[in-house]
Amino acid sequence: MAPTHSYEPRRGHRLAHDPLNSIIAPRPIGWISTIGPDGTRNIAPYSFFNLFNYKPPIIGFTSTGWKDTVANIEESGEFVWNLATVPLLKVMNETSAEVPSDVDEFALGGLTPEPSTLVAPPRVAESPVSFECRVTKLFRHTNATGQAVDAWMVLGEAVMVHLDETLIVDGVYDTVVANPLTRGGGPVDYFWIDEEHKLKMRRPDKSHDDI
Repeated sequence: MAPTHSYEPRRGHRLAHDPLNSIIAPRPIGWISTIGPDGTRNIAPYSFFNLFNYKPPIIGFTSTGWKDTVANIEESGEFVWNLATVPLLKVMNETSAEVPSDVDEFALGGLTPEPSTLVAPPRVAESPVSFECRVTKLFRHTNATGQAVDAWMVLGEAVMVHLDETLIVDGVYDTVVANPLTRGGGPVDYFWIDEEHKLKMRRPDKSHDDI
């Protein structure tokens, strides 16, 4: 049996970098656009992001620290998730910078704001997929003893979905064609999806019509 590195997270991991976000990886990126109370457009990426329900479609992300994105969502109850793709990786990374709340981050990143249909925050015109969302829950995380930690969870229902039609092949959304950028571990690792590393496997209790 190989040697095991074991540790209690509360006492430190004793490594060069916390391994948790390398283990739970790769992860889709929550590239979230919002509007501040003064109308300022904000967009920021969150790697603690995922889909949590089919019907209704509910997505969510966690913000480590109270940031403009969460403050805007608490005020408006709305946000837009935009798919971060490999061609957009540099501008997505630029929008992770901490800037004053009155800075238009769409303009800062050279992004084109596309009006949404049902919510106020704009979509990213350069992104091939956007979900317009209304908040279902916003809460602060706690540890196992109930003590509040400096992190907030946002859950939202996707009330309108926009897909670039080039991503739909024979009626099926093609993840490889979409070319999503995903977050790995360590301080700098990202990954992408390609046809070479795709496999198909159906659950034994599901027919094609059930999927």
